[in-house]
Formats: sequence, structure tokens, C-alpha cells
Amino acid sequence: MTKLSVNINKVATIRNARGGNVPNVLQFALDCERFGAQGITVHPRPDERHIRYQDVYDLKPALTEEFNIEGNPIPKFTDLVCEIRPAQVTLVPDAEDVLTSNAGWDTIRHFDYLKDVVAHFHSYGIRVSIFIDAVPAMIEKAALTGTDRVELYTESYASGYAADRQRAINPFVEAAQVAKSCGLGLNAGHDLSLENLRYFHEQIPFVDEVSIGHALISEALYLGIEETIHRYLDCLK
Repeated sequence: MTKLSVNINKVATIRNARGGNVPNVLQFALDCERFGAQGITVHPRPDERHIRYQDVYDLKPALTEEFNIEGNPIPKFTDLVCEIRPAQVTLVPDAEDVLTSNAGWDTIRHFDYLKDVVAHFHSYGIRVSIFIDAVPAMIEKAALTGTDRVELYTESYASGYAADRQRAINPFVEAAQVAKSCGLGLNAGHDLSLENLRYFHEQIPFVDEVSIGHALISEALYLGIEETIHRYLDCLK
């Protein structure tokens, strides 16, 4: 079964908007686990505008499901991940000023750098996933870095779903098959939602993990977090 990892960045955004500790990020993460999520994802950015580095320290000893930390492997981020030693680190090529992740790695251009970063995290026993566009050549090159998985950047699928879901999914089916043929594990994330997740999973049933934050937290405003997680899990059956 494809695992659901809940990205809790937006919960931290709400907390930070007012100060204090409401909503409680740690308690929310624990509740997500209690309601069936098989993982928790955070993406601490250098300006700490949502998840703070201290949140990562608070979460690690309390979580019982897989912990996934996303981010650009700048020295501060790399030091944090190596100290925390989560189950997985997802390498994302975010510039410091971007609002949200908006592209995957160019694994050809940055091959030597990524290979060194992957080896460094492997030396700490951490599984590595590289955030990547649905481009076969980039996936094939990613495999040569030694990474364990790639995470498909699914924004174009989500934005094209309503107009023509078959056309929107086609590049991802091809990319997923390439990843599989290269022996890579496969994750997916960005703008996946209750509207489009079921079809994505039906077309690519061997995805190891989906990481979902913005849509899931937004839908929980209407449905409640327990019901929302149950509906996502139902999409992944």
C-alpha cells in the first residue's frame, strides 16, 4: 500500500501568524499518526516562516511513524538532518525566497553535487529521495547518484487534471516506469488532493509514498483532520 505522509508546514504557518503555540504542531503530528497517517513530513526553510528548526527537534523523539525532512541541502539544513537522522531526507532545489517548491532538480547539471550529498546522508543511515520533474533523462541520471528514491513533482498533473486527466497523467506514468526500471523507489507530491489522488494512484499503483500538505490541511478545515486522513487513505487502497 502506498503510504500517506502528511506535510504539516501549513499548521506551523497558522501558529506563526499569531505567535504562541496554537495550533500545537507536535500534537497535530501525533494526531495525524493516531488517525492513520504513515508518515510526517516537514520542510524547514532558512527563514523558518513555517516549520522551525526547533520543531524538528521536538518532533523526532515523539513520532512513531516515518519522519521525512525536505529541503535544499545547504550546510545548516544538512547539519540538522544528520543530527536528527530521520527515516528519509528529500532533496529539494528551493531558492531561499520561493513561496513553495516549484521545480525538480536538474540531475544532469548538478550530478556531482547530488552524488556527494546522497553519499553524505547515506553515511548517517538516512534514506534519500530526490525531488524531480517527470523527465526520464533526469530520473535516469538521478539513479546514478546512488539515491534510494525520487519524488515526482506533481504540480503539472494537478493543474491539468480537470481539463484532461489522461493527458495530465501520461508523463508521470512514463516517468514512474523509468524510475522502476532503474531500481528506484518512487514518491510523489505537490498539489495532490482528494480530487486527483485516487486517479493518480490507480494509474501508478506502485508509488511508495505520497507527501501531501496544503490540500490536506485545507480540506481538514471543512472535514476535520481525522475524516480527511481517512479519505486520503481510502484513495490509496
